Parts: sequence; structure tokens; C-alpha cells
Amino acid sequence: MKKMKKIVLSLITVSLIVLPVITLAQIGGNVPTINLSLQQLGEKIANATWIVFTIIALVMFVVAGIMFITAQGDPEKIKTARGAFIWGVAGIVVAIIAFTIITVVNSILQ
Repeated sequence: MKKMKKIVLSLITVSLIVLPVITLAQIGGNVPTINLSLQQLGEKIANATWIVFTIIALVMFVVAGIMFITAQGDPEKIKTARGAFIWGVAGIVVAIIAFTIITVVNSILQ
């Protein structure tokens, strides 16, 4: 019975993976081309990275805030929360510097 459940679960998983491929398959159609320059591709990657980083930084600050609230005066927990907050600030500073370097290099190369 347990082996049958594994087989059924495997078949369902494979079906869910293959279904979008079958649904979106084109038979004899024109394949769209993407005309991106290397610069445009770099900008898209940098923008996507910036968005992901912003979300991670926001989560880091929320976690540090929760750590501060739940510390309840315990010096060790406050020290840990302060460390998380400082590392969050350091990460933001490094990201801003990195994004600035990319922007400066991009403007020089244009």
C-alpha cells in the first residue's frame, strides 16, 4: 500500500511538471526572438538582483525588530538582535556601493 502511494505521488508530480510543457508547446510555429544587447541584459539582471536584495533586507530588519521585541531585557538576546541589525545595515551599504559602481561603470562605457 505504501509503495502504491509513492507511485501515485510520483505520477502526479511528473504530470504536474510535464503538463505546462505540453500545454505551451508550439507545433511548427514561429519561435519569438529576444533582441537584448549585453548592456540591456546586465541592466535587467542588476534590477532583478536589486529587487531580491531589497526583499531580503526588509525581512532581515523585520527579524531583527522581532528579536528586539522578544528579548525582554535579556542582554544576550539584545546583543544578538543588535548584531543582526548592524549586519543588515552593513549589507545595505555594500549593496548600495555595488549598485553605484555598476551605474558609474555603465555611464562611463556609454
